[in-house]
Amino acid sequence: ALVCFMLFSTRPGVFFVLSWLPVISGFFTGHMTDLLFTEKDLVTSLKDYIRAEESKLEQIKKWADKLDVLSAAATQDPEGFLGHPVNAFKLMKRLNTEWGELESLVLTDVSDVFISNLTIQRQYFPNDDDQTGAAKALMRLQDTYQLDTNAISTGELPGLTLTVDDCYDLGKVAYSEADYYHTELWMAQALRQLDQGEPSRAVDAVTVLDYLSYSVYQQGELERALEFTKRLLDLDPTHQRANGNLKYFEYQLAKQKKVEKVEKVEEKEEETKVRQRRESKDDYLTERKKYEQLCRGQGIKLTPRRQSRLFCRYYDNNRHPRYVIGPVKQEDEWDSPHIVRYHNIVSEKDMEKVKELAKPRVSLTYEHPVVDKINQLIEDVTGLNVKTAEDLQVANYGLGGQYEPHFDFGRKDEPDAFEELGTGNRIATWLLYMTDVQAGGATVFTDIGAAVKPKKGTAVFWYNLYPSGEGDYRTRHAACPVLLGNKWVSNKWIHERGQEFRRRCGLNETD
Repeated sequence: ALVCFMLFSTRPGVFFVLSWLPVISGFFTGHMTDLLFTEKDLVTSLKDYIRAEESKLEQIKKWADKLDVLSAAATQDPEGFLGHPVNAFKLMKRLNTEWGELESLVLTDVSDVFISNLTIQRQYFPNDDDQTGAAKALMRLQDTYQLDTNAISTGELPGLTLTVDDCYDLGKVAYSEADYYHTELWMAQALRQLDQGEPSRAVDAVTVLDYLSYSVYQQGELERALEFTKRLLDLDPTHQRANGNLKYFEYQLAKQKKVEKVEKVEEKEEETKVRQRRESKDDYLTERKKYEQLCRGQGIKLTPRRQSRLFCRYYDNNRHPRYVIGPVKQEDEWDSPHIVRYHNIVSEKDMEKVKELAKPRVSLTYEHPVVDKINQLIEDVTGLNVKTAEDLQVANYGLGGQYEPHFDFGRKDEPDAFEELGTGNRIATWLLYMTDVQAGGATVFTDIGAAVKPKKGTAVFWYNLYPSGEGDYRTRHAACPVLLGNKWVSNKWIHERGQEFRRRCGLNETD
C-alpha cells in the first residue's frame, strides 16, 4: 500500500492536505492503526456481551438446579407430595407463571448493544478487494526478498505465525489470479501444517490436495500432479474430479513417454539449443531482477575503490550563516552520480507534525510554520532556490508498499511533463526519511547498483540533471517493498527556474 499526499500553501504558514496519487490498496498504515483500535473496541464490546450471556445462563442454571432437586424429590412419591396443599399451589404457580418468566428470560436478546456496535464499525472494515490486495502484497514480499513459505508461516520472520487456514486462503487468492506458482507454494505449506497435526476449522487435506494437483499440472508437472491425485484418492476414493483427473494424468504421461522415446535424439539436440538460449537470456539481468536483488542487498556495485572515495564531513554550504557555527553532518552515499545524506537534519517534533498534517482524514486548514521551516532548511542546505520547487510531498508505505523504478525528471520524449508549472525540469530531489524501517524499504538506483537504507531524521539529496540541463539517466530509482514496519517519507522536487546563478550551466552535455 502506498499513499501520497501534497501539502501546499496559499499564504505563508497555511497548508491544505490533498491526495496526490491514488491509493494502491485502500489502507495505509494510518488506516491500519485505526482498524487495530476499532478491533480492540469490538473485543471489549464482545466481552460485555459474553458477560451478559453468562449472567443470563447463570440465572437459568440456578433455576434449573433448584427445580431438578424439587422434581427429583416430588416424583419419588407424587401422591404424598401433592397431598400437601402448598406443594399443589406452588406447582400450579410454577407452571402458570414462573415457566413463562423463564421463557421470557431465555428469549431475552442481550446481543443488541454488540450487534449495533458491530454494524456501525463494519462500514470501516476492509472488503474482499482489500484482503486480496494484502495477500498479493505478502506474495510480492515473498518474491522480492526470496522468503520461504515455511519461514513466513512459522514465525521465523519476526511476527505472528500463519495457521493452516491462513495459508489456504493465501493459496486461494493466488489461484483466483491464475497464479499457480504461488498457489502451489501456499497450498503445500497448508498441507505441511495439516500433516504435522495442526487443526483447521475450514479446510481438510482433500481440498488442499485438489488445489495442489491442479496447480502443479498447470505448471506442466504431470508426475507430481498424478502423485497428489493418488494421495487425494487414498483419503477419499469417491472423489469424482480426482478419479477423472487420475485417468487423464495417466493417459497424458503415457502419451508423453511414448513421444519422448520416438523423438529422443531430436529432443536432446533441441534441449541443448533451448538451454543455450535460456542461459544467454539469464545472463542478462532485467531491471526487475536488478531491482529485487538490490532490495535484498545483493548486486550493490560498491567496490573498495569506489568506497574509498566516499567520506563523511561537517558541511556549512560555503560558510552559510546558519551553518558556520553549527554545520550539518553530510555523508557521501555514492560518488557518481553524487548522492549525499544529511544526518539529524529534521527534528522528531517537526517530522511528527508533517505526518499529522498529511493524514487523509484531516481536511481543515493549518496555520503552522513547520513546512515553511523545512522548505527554508532545504534551500539553506542545498543552496538551491525552492520558490519554484514543487510542494512538499508526503508518502506512507504500508504492507508491501513500494514504488517501481522511475525517473524524477522529464525525459526528452516527455517535453510537456512540467510545462504547466512553467518552472523547467526537476533539477534535483530531496528525500527525507521520517521513520526507521525494521526491514526492507530501501531506495535503490537500478542503473548504478546503489542502495540507500531509510534512517529516521536523515535526508538524501541528488541532482537529476547535469549542469548542462540534460537528464542524468543514472538516477533511475525505486522504493523497495517494506518488509517489516512502516515507512514515512517526504520529498521535495526542485526545478530549474531560479537556479541560473546557483548552479551554473556546463559547456558539455554531461558536465
